Amino acid sequence: MTALAEPLIPAAAPRAATFADVVRSEWTKLRTVPSTMWTLLIALTLGIGLSALISALASQAYDPTSKAVQSDWDPTAVSTSGGALAQLAIAVLGTMVVTSEYATRSIRTSLAAVPRRGRLLGAKAVVVAAVALIVGEVMAFGGFLSGQALIAGNAPTAALGDPGVARAVAGVGLYVAAIALFGMALGTLLRSTAGAITTLVAVIYVLPGLAAILPAGARDPIEKYWPTQAGQQITNVVQGTNALSPWTGFADMCLAVALTSLVAYVSLARRDA
Repeated sequence: MTALAEPLIPAAAPRAATFADVVRSEWTKLRTVPSTMWTLLIALTLGIGLSALISALASQAYDPTSKAVQSDWDPTAVSTSGGALAQLAIAVLGTMVVTSEYATRSIRTSLAAVPRRGRLLGAKAVVVAAVALIVGEVMAFGGFLSGQALIAGNAPTAALGDPGVARAVAGVGLYVAAIALFGMALGTLLRSTAGAITTLVAVIYVLPGLAAILPAGARDPIEKYWPTQAGQQITNVVQGTNALSPWTGFADMCLAVALTSLVAYVSLARRDA
């Protein structure tokens, strides 16, 4: 007797990765890298710690008899000012989401698993923006609450219910998320952590500093429309005379981030890994 041959059952075709699958994959990659946690801890320490220190020092130097000091005094901005340095740590995290894969050549595996490069870049952007937003909001509200406690008794304070205060504090998280996406776009373009960080430092700190020494005719438009300068208006309650409104300034920054991200996508789509 001969055994009957079992009918062959065709193997099921592998299911294509959905956008949600790619987002979960990118989240897993981000949270399992040790440098991610250290970067976020550094950002929170800088953001909250420096905000508390600056609040204590600024409140001690507050002069209630000076009208100039009174007109420019923005306790909300003072108590969230630590984010000015912490933003670099978050931006670096955004660059490393991409550049670390190029450094280890694992980008080839990622692109093989997700051939649609726009889907891969979009999933990275969602994860980076979400993490940066959450960390930015924790940093902002932590700095605000600790800073106001240190300012109290020495200078006027602010409350979340005051006009513009809640928007300014929450705006810190929005700004941090935008700067993280900008860092990711630069990382995609340059494919180098060192190159991306150098560019970030130039854009955030060096070029605005150089613009400050220019004649007023050239300085004022640069300070008004420079993306990072304009974007920071959303974190202020007291607006300068030569500044965009909070949401207009933030829109200016978002436009710059979107254009950089578009160029980064075109670069990723057309260049080999």
